[in-house]
Amino acid sequence: MARMTRAQREWRPGMKKKRGSIKRMFAATVLSLEALVAFFATLATFGMHYTDPTSVKVWIWVLGLGLAILLLLTSGMLKKPWAYTLGWVLQALLIFSGFALTPMFFIGTCFALAYWYAVSTGARLDRENLQREREQEEWERRNAATES
Repeated sequence: MARMTRAQREWRPGMKKKRGSIKRMFAATVLSLEALVAFFATLATFGMHYTDPTSVKVWIWVLGLGLAILLLLTSGMLKKPWAYTLGWVLQALLIFSGFALTPMFFIGTCFALAYWYAVSTGARLDRENLQREREQEEWERRNAATES
């Protein structure tokens, strides 16, 4: 028999499912897509510098893949509040990668705007869902007393 997770072991009938964060989901999606863009930008930059010395090509791969891996790791660490700040730092690095590949100035700025939208809209939706849950619980409490 497969091992059960902690959530499965602690579950009891009638327990409400813990709602996931929309902010985390939105931000993780943007960061994951940025990792793909960083990888493809690394390939394009490498192609532009194919005839350069080997040391330049090594640095292109190290920095490009490092950024892509950091973006993926950050998307998995968004349960921690500091990971959102790290996400903003990575947005700046993606924009600054435009010095190696000029279109990345535009692409990085577009992704920074998408990250801002994901974080701000996700936080707003999380607050609205929390308020809706509180109102639903209050309604159920009031109406449970009148039904009995």
